[in-house]
Formats: sequence, structure tokens, C-alpha cells
Amino acid sequence: MTTGRLAPTPSGPLHLGNARSFLLAWLWARSKHGRVVLRIEDIDKPRCKPQFRRQAIEDLQWLGLDWDEIAPDQSTRIEIYRAALQKLAARGLAYPCTCTRKDIEEAGSAPHSDEGPIYPGTCRGKWRDAQHAREQTGREPAWRFLWQGPPVRFRDEIQGETRVDPAELGDFVLWRRDDLPSYQLAVTVDDAAQGVTQVLRGRDLLLSTARQLALYGALGLQAPREWAHVPLLHDATGGRMAKRSGGESLMALREGGADPRKLLALLAASAGVPGDGTFDPAKLTNVDHTLQEGWDA
Repeated sequence: MTTGRLAPTPSGPLHLGNARSFLLAWLWARSKHGRVVLRIEDIDKPRCKPQFRRQAIEDLQWLGLDWDEIAPDQSTRIEIYRAALQKLAARGLAYPCTCTRKDIEEAGSAPHSDEGPIYPGTCRGKWRDAQHAREQTGREPAWRFLWQGPPVRFRDEIQGETRVDPAELGDFVLWRRDDLPSYQLAVTVDDAAQGVTQVLRGRDLLLSTARQLALYGALGLQAPREWAHVPLLHDATGGRMAKRSGGESLMALREGGADPRKLLALLAASAGVPGDGTFDPAKLTNVDHTLQEGWDA
């Protein structure tokens, strides 16, 4: 069975870009008579707040999006992620790293990508374990994934055939030095545990899919079968919508009396979904063609 998911991060108010991604993820799963899982991705404890969690759920309900299951919040699953890290470390696929962002930026051997400086592997094989790294540097280490081997290949419903060479992105963080799991590790473990077969999210996370597919393989987990990374909505200034910039929050629209069906119609139209100005998302039966067509936004 198809299982999609809605996975809001409660680090600020949801905005129109979030709403469009959630709408398309919901429609994609429902059009295949699939299940939808709601998961709150709140591992970034310093930024995630209870009020934003409540607000996200209220916003999704206001839009008319429903779900079949509420998965445990990520903040309740830290030890499960830690066990996955330990499994990778035992297999020699994770290692402690004491490099700071500044160290990486200043490393003469560090190449660059669209995401910024690529980690050059400075700590690969350097420390016996985390305690050794801590004693030698006085720093609490992070943990990185030892990513090597052939390119990762996958098909994206919008971006097409995608190929990512590990050397182009470098070893990525699995566990932060503030003792929290990375997004890459937590999402991989959760999607496998919750039987997710279909992932739709923003275009900015396309490369994260390659990292997560590498982790699925390393952990022996079942990866989702279908992927789609949608273009990002932009605000009035031409920049991408972001929670930190306060762009068009759903709460403000909701409190201002906006009609959610008209809002959904506008968001759907920006993705090429036909409509008559208002619609009930439950009446749309197939959006596969939409994911493969051109976009207006």
C-alpha cells in the first residue's frame, strides 16, 4: 500500500510554501488510495516550540488535510536514533569529528558545492572513539557518515533521473555535538519504521534524498519507492519563503478570514492542478500527471 506523510517542523508558523508541499503530498497519497502519516519533526529542540506544534496541526486541519496515523514526535525517539548511530559506528560507517564550521571553511583542501564548503574528511580515521577525540581537542565531537562508493541514483517524479556522487557532497553529519541526531538520520529511521513509500517535499531537499538512500542501505532499511521534490514558492521580494522571514503564515490567513478552499485552489493551480477557483481536495483523484508537468511557480 502507498503511504505518504506530512512532516511539519514546529520551528515557526507554517507558510504558503509549506501548505503547497503538504497539499501535494496529501493529494499524491490519497489519489492512490494510500495512507497518510502525520509526523512532527521536532528534533531541533532549541528552535522547536509547543505552540508551533499545535499551530501546525490546526493549520493542516483548517486546510482540510487529514491523516490516518499520528506518528510519535521525533523528540520522543532520540534513543532509537542513537541505536542506529551505534550500529553504523560498529560497522565502521560513522566516525567522530571535531571540526567546526570555521575549520571546514578555512581548510585549503575543502572543495565547494552549491551547499557551501564540502567536508574534506579531516577526521576520517583520526580518532579511536569519541572519548579520544574529546581528550585530544577539548571539543565535544559530532559524528559523520563515512560516505564512499559509487554514485547514488534515483528517479524523481519532477527532477527526473538523478545521480549524486558521494565525493561531490562529502561525509555528512549524523549526530550533532549538542547530542541530537541530524535530520538525515532521524528522517531515514522514521520513514522506514513508519512504512513510508512516498516522499514529496521541497526542491531544496533533493540532495538529502541521496544521503538518506545511502543510510537506508547502510542500515539495511527499506527505502521509499517514490520521490518528488517540488519547486519552492517565492515571496514578494523574489526570495524563497521561510519561517524565519515571517512570510505569509497560514495562521495569519486563517485568523484574517481567508477561505481555505480558495487558498488550496491557488496553491494547486501554481502546481498545474486544474480547478475552478475553489475545490475540495478529496475530490481530486489523480495528481501523478501534475508532478511531471511544468510549473508556474
